[in-house]
This record gives sequence, C-alpha cells and structure tokens, in this order.
Amino acid sequence: MTDDETRPAGEVGTDVGMGKVDPGLAKMFQDEALRVVVAGDAKGVTLRVIGALAFFHHCSEFGYIQAKLNRVYTDIDFAGYGKQNDAIRKFFVSIGYAEDLEINAFHAEGGRLIFNNPTNHIHVDVFMDKLDFCHPIPWKGRLEVDTPTIPLAELLLEKMQIVKINEKDIIDTIMLLREHEIAADDDDHINSTHVGKLCAAEWGLWRTTTMNLEKVRDYLPHLDLEENDKSVVAQRVAELLSAMDDYPKGARWKLRARVGDKVRWYNVID
Repeated sequence: MTDDETRPAGEVGTDVGMGKVDPGLAKMFQDEALRVVVAGDAKGVTLRVIGALAFFHHCSEFGYIQAKLNRVYTDIDFAGYGKQNDAIRKFFVSIGYAEDLEINAFHAEGGRLIFNNPTNHIHVDVFMDKLDFCHPIPWKGRLEVDTPTIPLAELLLEKMQIVKINEKDIIDTIMLLREHEIAADDDDHINSTHVGKLCAAEWGLWRTTTMNLEKVRDYLPHLDLEENDKSVVAQRVAELLSAMDDYPKGARWKLRARVGDKVRWYNVID
C-alpha cells in the first residue's frame, strides 16, 4: 500500500465536520441527540448515539476540545437493533421526523435508516447491529451496556476502522482518550479486552486500528493542547496497543498477518 492510501485525509480545517463553531447550533444538535435517546427508551426503542455527538456526550470534562479545535456537527447518527426496524421507523415519525421512504427502501437489506426533521432541519442516520464501512464494528447485545452512547470500546473503533482517517476523527479520538482510562471492563473505561477481542478476530481491523492509533499519537504535537493532555493521550494509546498485541490470536489471524499489506485488508468506501 502506498503512503497516500493510508495517511490522514484532507488538510487541516477543510474536512466535512470542521469549521467555525456556532455554539447555539451545536447545543441544538447536542440536546436533540439526548431527546431522541430518552424518548426512545421511554417507548422501548433502544437507540444510542454514535459519531461526533457521542464523543461529546461521553466526555463531560474534555468535551470542550471539539469546539477548541473547530469540530462541528452536521447530522446525528444513532445505533439501533435490526430486530426493532419497524419500531424505529414508527418512533421517529412519532417524534416529528419524516422518513426518507425511498432511501430506506433501498437500504432495507443494509440495516440503515434515514430521517429528516422538517422543523429543525436535522438529518438522522440509524445504523442497525453494526457499523460497516472499512471494517464491520458490531454492537449486537451491547447497546444496553452504556447510555446515551454506544460503549466506549465500540466508540473508539468507530473512528479507528477508518483507513483514510480525517482530522475530525483524530480530534474525537484524542478527546475520548483524554477523558477515559483504559481497562478490561466497560465501567466508564475504554474496554481494552473487547477492543483486543474484535481486533484478534480480524487481522485487517487490527492493522487499521494500530495504524490509526499511531497516527493519533503522531498528530498530538500539532494540536493546541496542554502538554499534560498530550502525555496522557500518548500513554493511553500505548496501553491500547499493548493490550491488542497481548490478546491471543488464532491461526487464521496469524496466516493473514503473514500476507500483510501485500493484499488490501479493508473495504473500499466510495
């Protein structure tokens, strides 16, 4: 693979999701994400926030980093369960959203639903059972572990599975790592055992995740953050890399590792 295929994409400040932060608009997105999760729980519909807003909502102390580094919101993404497909569609209509019937019919087999709110003009994507872009990140049976977001291990991997990672994804990851310690559980920690398990099941995910954690570490000197913040993030990157290396690997993983980068290890996203 060439360096161009694996380096961070985009120039500083030019990515979608980067720009001048409007505090009022940002708060509208933040409040709406919580409203949907709470209303869903009340009606027995399990929805958890993913994407940039999830990082903000799970970083009460360091959430300001997004605004400090010009991270903006463009839509709201949720995780759900495929078994609740019909219930999710009815739920969003009941709270004021319009369903994109044509797009949802097209994505019916792909586990993705799209809604738009005609009042506040917020666009919503709901991903069922997994996020499946460069690598699949499953969450079946895991959404009850945390709220209002998906568990921290999946939240981290949501960004780490992106081969052509952007500045915005690095910023979100740095904020998450600054806020949360690494441990072998989901108790407000980034569960290194679960990360290790998923990466041990697929060499490609391991390859992309280790590559991106190194990019996160290498990007730290370029950011306007306190030196102590950078040091903590770098230490937690090292802890995750160590945990991933230590997690037992099977024969299939080891065979694929021998091939390495000679064969593309990720799905290409248009």
